[in-house]
Amino acid sequence: MTSTPSLAVALFGTEEPAVLPRILRAGPLTAELDAGNLRHIRYHGVEIIRAVSFIVRDRNWGTYNPTIADLAVEEAADSFTVAYSAVARDERQSFGYKARIAASAGGTLDFSVTGTADTPFLTNRTGFVVLHPSAASGLPVTIAHADGSREEGRFPDIIDPVQPMMNLRALTHEAAPGLRVTCRMEGDVYEMEDQRNWTDASYKTYVRPLALPWPYTLAEGERLEQAVRLTASGRPAGRAPAGEAVTVHVGAAAGVVPPLGLGLDPDEIAATREEAATLRRIGARHLVGFHDPRRGHDRETLRELAAAAEAIGAEPWLEAVIADVDGFAGEIAALGRDVRALGSPFPVVLVSPAPDLKCTLPGSPWPPAPPPRDFFQAARNAFPGARLGGGMFSYFTEMNRKRPPSDLLDLVSFTTTATLHAGDDHSITEGLESLPAMALSAQAIAGGKPWAVGPSAIGMRMNPYGEAPLANSGNIRQAMNFNDPRQRGLLGAAWTLGFFARFAAGGASAITLGGTTGAFGVLHRRHSWPQPWFDDHGGLFPVFHVLKGLGGLGGAAMRRVELSDPSAVQGIAVERADGIELWLANLTGAAQTLHLEQAIAERAILDAESFVEATKNPDLLSERTERGGGSICRLAPYAVARLRLN
Repeated sequence: MTSTPSLAVALFGTEEPAVLPRILRAGPLTAELDAGNLRHIRYHGVEIIRAVSFIVRDRNWGTYNPTIADLAVEEAADSFTVAYSAVARDERQSFGYKARIAASAGGTLDFSVTGTADTPFLTNRTGFVVLHPSAASGLPVTIAHADGSREEGRFPDIIDPVQPMMNLRALTHEAAPGLRVTCRMEGDVYEMEDQRNWTDASYKTYVRPLALPWPYTLAEGERLEQAVRLTASGRPAGRAPAGEAVTVHVGAAAGVVPPLGLGLDPDEIAATREEAATLRRIGARHLVGFHDPRRGHDRETLRELAAAAEAIGAEPWLEAVIADVDGFAGEIAALGRDVRALGSPFPVVLVSPAPDLKCTLPGSPWPPAPPPRDFFQAARNAFPGARLGGGMFSYFTEMNRKRPPSDLLDLVSFTTTATLHAGDDHSITEGLESLPAMALSAQAIAGGKPWAVGPSAIGMRMNPYGEAPLANSGNIRQAMNFNDPRQRGLLGAAWTLGFFARFAAGGASAITLGGTTGAFGVLHRRHSWPQPWFDDHGGLFPVFHVLKGLGGLGGAAMRRVELSDPSAVQGIAVERADGIELWLANLTGAAQTLHLEQAIAERAILDAESFVEATKNPDLLSERTERGGGSICRLAPYAVARLRLN
């Protein structure tokens, strides 16, 4: 047993090795080879396509990790080729395929797959997925349809709730002035969804329309052939050299910092009460307590949720599921009576019918649910003195597709997860790029009413698309994790700061992060899943220090933070009597050099070097403050800095 954790545990909360992508080059065309698929395809340094992947999913939308064999990569100065065989299988079924990728310096790239079902194969989707980066937002696009017709369109700015483009064969757009890109997709009919709905920073074009039945079965021996062909032409003007320092400019006034909240599942009430003295130091303004009668929650649960909030010094908010579809009014009225019997401790009450906790995909029939206006009117009657909230307890996607009657509400709310479609580190932080569009869309849905986000975390607290989130007993990186290891690492702390900063700048009235203890918590408690190093030493997770800092910013006058590379670094700034307080997070696995326009009067850094001390000292960032130091700040991978500027 060592007193110092490995760098992997400090950064990611797991000993699972991080797989570094291989960079392939064909002259000015580059791509990252990642588990047989391609990411971040660039031409003359401009990202033209975020990913081209051949994906095999199960009936719960879980993605197989295929076993790859016979991988052969050949590179020359002006070309590269990749070939391999792969098998996606579990204990019930198997699908095998062969892939070939070929690219040239002239700007062409072909990715083709031929596959065969080795057994009857039940799947929700097996085929190509192409991601256009969210930087395409608002750009014109020429759409070639599968029937041969063509039309002119645009990549959506406001997040599209369903499919902005249908019946697709090819898409052509200008990725940067002077650089034109065509993506042609063959072998089936494709359609697009706006993946920013799920905090993915991309537009996803995928095989097989959702209006067709799913899951579906590929018969044993059934053959599948598909291809994606990219063509880039032209050359962008005025590209900044790679590797330059990130410039940070603190700009004009931007309102006030919204209050920070924490989430609370009833399973964590006892641990929260036991850790109340430590949790109180975060300074959370509210605690969102979850209540679902289908899990046996009752009036005593309500009392305990309110008491836990009081114990940590937070205002109790109620997040209540209403299970009865036909008798919803009676159930809501009974819940109101229970809350009044406790002295009405919840000044904010959020309610949702149980059917809305599950997804209804485009083209699928909506399940029976209470009429929204009748539902919220019944809630208004049951909680006359509370601020009434509605939206979705699941994710923004569901709220975007089934919008609440905001005129009946005081507050519109939704949550997010960072691991729905992918579980790798880059996808987790990259998804923060989607939040400005989500904020803009939430504002439109709210119709002038305040909107709030959370409880949100990297991990998935509920799964609208399957039976449940993944329990993750192996403590690995994967999509749809309930207990995600990065909650305990520096990546989780950096992601939290980036999440809060993006939504604060976007106008959220309140932001609720993670939880108190448990899978989304801020400190160690022993659980059924492994927590390397912490199971032997205990202590605070790095995210504790970020939340403590953010809690102290609530209500302060906020200033805009302008960054030359907002995908690599995020930050939030406020006015103080003694200068500007600026928090910055490195969202990457590489060290970042930051150049500020003002002199740094004080700095405190949370990084791998200070990790062990951070687990023991809740006042680390105030006690480790260093004075002076010019206008340059260097941040190690996933490090966080608290700065005071002159």
